[in-house]
Amino acid sequence: MYFCYFYGMENNNKLLKDKVALITGAARGIGKAIAIKFAENGANIVITDLEMNDTAQETIKELEGFGVKVMGIASNAANFGDTHSAVEKIMKEMGSIDILVNNAGITRDGLMMRMTEDQWDSVITVNLKSAFNYIHAVTPIMARQRGGSVINISSVVGVSGNAGQCNYSASKAGLIGLAKSLAKEMGPRGIRANCIAPGFIATDMTAKLTDQIREEWAKQIPLRRAGTPEDVANVALFLASDLSGYVNGQVIHCCGGMNT
Repeated sequence: MYFCYFYGMENNNKLLKDKVALITGAARGIGKAIAIKFAENGANIVITDLEMNDTAQETIKELEGFGVKVMGIASNAANFGDTHSAVEKIMKEMGSIDILVNNAGITRDGLMMRMTEDQWDSVITVNLKSAFNYIHAVTPIMARQRGGSVINISSVVGVSGNAGQCNYSASKAGLIGLAKSLAKEMGPRGIRANCIAPGFIATDMTAKLTDQIREEWAKQIPLRRAGTPEDVANVALFLASDLSGYVNGQVIHCCGGMNT
């Protein structure tokens, strides 16, 4: 396990001032955008990824520029023991965890008739079990603090399904059920749990698609454009802050009207 942190100037932004946010799979893409948005609003940030490689280090340096405390941990979110060890280290260095964003995820697309067991297991494990792992480790802390916000990054396909993505759709639907159930269990202790369901977002993952597929996706979006990681980060900021203090067990679609 590797970590680093930074003490900087006081941040005057108020929405998340002095909160500690843990964001999984945050070295790039949507996770990075959420980390930046939170740091802009005064949160101290913990990012996790499989390894703290050059990309992760660049993200850490960028976050440090906001004058907040930053910590990076190389952690396999899909490993139960690894996640609990990471949370122990975070508590030792940060003292609290107020926000958890379960963002880590992968795709292994294929038609069901041709899908391998490994394609199924790997996606369910990384996308869904990782959220269980971190929620299991973090909710006792939030319960003692009498408050916290858990945000699962789901997908519109977790609601509507998508051909060729049975594994991915199932994992994202699972994140919704997980958040809704957690909201009922932990609401009495002041812990909120919600989901964001992004649509077609311009990330490294979607950049691998062909131009034809991207054009077909755009035709399904009333706003006629792909979303950006910043679009998702804005929704995450709302759910992490007191602005959404009475929002619990909900799924907010960030899809340009695609899934209406």
